[in-house]
Amino acid sequence: MNSKIAPPFAVPIPQDATEYARGLYNPFPAFRIADNLIASGYSALAKSLKGEISDGLRVLVIDGFQGVDWNTFRRNLELALAKTNVKPEWHDVGNCLAEAKDFLPKIKPFLGGDDRLFGTQFPFGPEIFFDAEKIADLRIRAAMARSAKPGELTIFYGTGAALVELWDKLWYIDIPKDIIQENAKKSLTTNFGSSRNPDFEEFYKHAYFVDWPALNRLKRRLLPRIDRLIDLQNPEQLTFIEGSEFRAALREISQSAFRVRPWYYSGPWGGKFMQGHFGVHLDKVNLSTSFEIIIPENGIIIESGSNRLEFSADCLMFQENEKVLGPQAARQFGAEWPIRLDYLDTIDGGNLSIQVHPRPNYIRRNFGETFTQDESYYIINAKPDARVYIGVTDGCRPEEFYRAVQNSVENGLEIDTDKFVNSEPPKPHDLFLIPNGTVHGSGRNNLVLEISATTYIFTFKIYDWMRKDLNGKLRPINIERAWQNIRFERNSRYVREHLIAKPRLIAEGDGWKKYLLASQKETWWEVHRVEFDQEFAMDTNGTAFAVNLVGGECCKITTANGRQMPLAWAESMLIPAAAGHFSVKNTGTTPGKLLLVFVRPTIGISEPLNNPSE
Repeated sequence: MNSKIAPPFAVPIPQDATEYARGLYNPFPAFRIADNLIASGYSALAKSLKGEISDGLRVLVIDGFQGVDWNTFRRNLELALAKTNVKPEWHDVGNCLAEAKDFLPKIKPFLGGDDRLFGTQFPFGPEIFFDAEKIADLRIRAAMARSAKPGELTIFYGTGAALVELWDKLWYIDIPKDIIQENAKKSLTTNFGSSRNPDFEEFYKHAYFVDWPALNRLKRRLLPRIDRLIDLQNPEQLTFIEGSEFRAALREISQSAFRVRPWYYSGPWGGKFMQGHFGVHLDKVNLSTSFEIIIPENGIIIESGSNRLEFSADCLMFQENEKVLGPQAARQFGAEWPIRLDYLDTIDGGNLSIQVHPRPNYIRRNFGETFTQDESYYIINAKPDARVYIGVTDGCRPEEFYRAVQNSVENGLEIDTDKFVNSEPPKPHDLFLIPNGTVHGSGRNNLVLEISATTYIFTFKIYDWMRKDLNGKLRPINIERAWQNIRFERNSRYVREHLIAKPRLIAEGDGWKKYLLASQKETWWEVHRVEFDQEFAMDTNGTAFAVNLVGGECCKITTANGRQMPLAWAESMLIPAAAGHFSVKNTGTTPGKLLLVFVRPTIGISEPLNNPSE
């Protein structure tokens, strides 16, 4: 083998490696359901609709999330219906949108003004985007259409169409968040209610803080009533499932180990390892990040026969949050999945920015989030020269550091980071703990599994190495916000004593050992690692787990309902609380290491989420 090509399971990565062999990682995992439950194509959709007209269907409402290509959908469905001699009356609810001057003042306080990145969580649904009189008129039309003679069909369609409230059948069209974002970058979709195409940074801020919270509130209300769910990420080739079967699939998933579909993007510091080992996006300049488990932006793929359908993972939480999280965590987090797993790939890339995340009450007061962005770095793999920046140096003086950062921003000067920021040499399987307020950033040549809170965009950059992003723009530096949140007592000595995990054996059995890696009062999750030769088993005891196979090649996880799911090295998986007893069997040739992350059962009872909160 060429010495510059790293074998797929080489740990650590050879320093001179420049290519990375394909591993076993599956970027498109699917949860199999019974055959013949998912159909595909407009012809099949039109045929089923014609049959429902014969059964008395008169009013069909088709709602959907942001980013649906409604024009293409209507055109293709209209053509397919014409072939069955069905000619419905169409009403586009988009014509009922209010003028921007009427709804912008209501959402403006949540858009953060001239802040490029941050706003505040919008607390209501999409109703404010619509003209109430026009929606009322459509509601009257729907009532009249339901009294029409048999065989006549009226369709109300568009994002927010369910606000007409009256229908015989309700369809819902879902779009994955990464597809929405890719389309926004191509100016194929824009913010809800808007006709202008902002740059992507502005689009995402508006979507994250206003569009998605508003539309998710409506989606959650509609979920129990949806008669048909449609996956329209490819507007020319849809797939669909009956609503009752979809909800049954959610119930099955909530009691089984499963993977969400990860997705990836490039960045100014991105690396090369994921492209090679995961076998994805080989055409891109690099890959910086993989969203392994970030429920607000992941999808879940279900598979029936040869057909696949993807839906947004938050649907599972809207319907089955108690089964997924367990009763205690569900009381604390509601329908939010709180644990985030994602990859940061800097292998042959660059350093992340030096950064900090907000303290708990700061994020609540300023951005409307319910919990803050605590993080940790688990080193999946690294080259020998890698570094992790964490904490400040013992001699760091806050005022001097502030002046250096300010001077860098104002005059374009580099900073002597080693004077102010502590760094440590990582090795595979090290865990660096990064509670809120800790200065940090991965250095180059690491593959980091971030184990963090699901809040995920609240990064206050302190220093970004004087580089531009992939669009040629300097990324925002957040000096004032950073200095309101940095905990300067977390210096080199503190880091080595408290923020580098020291594994402690807490249980063992035949061929396996369980280690406690992290359990801090500053954060609410706990991290265990089970090292096993052949097999081990355990019970959820009402607790959900986010897991990752950090050692070995592959394993098989079997839950109490008999479901078996494969898990390869570096893949992430959820094991819901309702899964009950589960076993993990090594199917590779080397010993396995399974990371388990969970909400401590005492959180919300004898412990607050974070201590301290300020």
